[in-house]
Amino acid sequence: MLLAQITDLHIRRPGQLAYRQVDTAPFLQRCIAKLNALTPRPDAVLITGDLVDAGHADEYAHLRTLLAQLQLPYYLMVGNHDSRAPLRAAFADAAYLGGDPDGFIQYRFDLATPGATVRVLALDSLDAPNSGGRLCASRLAWLEAELEQARAMPVIVALHHPPFATGIEHMDEAALALQDAQALERLIAKHPNVERVLCGHLHRPIHVRFGGTIASTCASPAHQVAFDLRPEGPSAFVMEPPAFALHLWDAQAGVVSHHVYVDDYAGPYPFHEEGGGLIG
Repeated sequence: MLLAQITDLHIRRPGQLAYRQVDTAPFLQRCIAKLNALTPRPDAVLITGDLVDAGHADEYAHLRTLLAQLQLPYYLMVGNHDSRAPLRAAFADAAYLGGDPDGFIQYRFDLATPGATVRVLALDSLDAPNSGGRLCASRLAWLEAELEQARAMPVIVALHHPPFATGIEHMDEAALALQDAQALERLIAKHPNVERVLCGHLHRPIHVRFGGTIASTCASPAHQVAFDLRPEGPSAFVMEPPAFALHLWDAQAGVVSHHVYVDDYAGPYPFHEEGGGLIG
């Protein structure tokens, strides 16, 4: 099983720039081209929120047009920049977006691999109009029931807002609410078959121990949040290389995660001479 994770696309209306600087659509197009060209190909692409920048219907229409170029199955999640109703309207054929009886965008899907089937549980942490995230009792109850059903299989849990502090202060102020993060961690800790907790929101690759497993955030295919661990550091972004994550299931190791850059760079160059000796 190979699961690609992209996040924080921030698609705007055609021709509009995010934060007056970033034309996010061409960045997504380059990312899609990279995903389509991968060998082996991912079994699916999980898009962990902030699909668009302002939750507008025409932004989702633009997103749908862009994602039509993707030759892989994909699954959409909501982040704090998203809006559920226009997302569902734009992707009305995606039945998984409307399956939750409480109106949240929460769902599961399975990815088959030799020796195991990996289950992905996608959570809805949107708390409009707030930038931070919540997991209310209803959403946590859904997750608890799903985890109980999936005890015999490896599981990946995904949500937009990271349930942990990163040291980037302005982003930590808009993370998952502390009490909800603690409740989530207690729940995850009861299920040692949870291989990963995958998040977006931070526009950076960050990893931490969480509930007996590993929680992580993912870089964006467009702009990245500036790396700044100073107290009261400014809220800012940088144009570091666009990237995404690939999560590989291995029967011995479990889930192995890779940080992959979208753009091509010089190489690959060989380490060894044709005769087998290391190049000096």
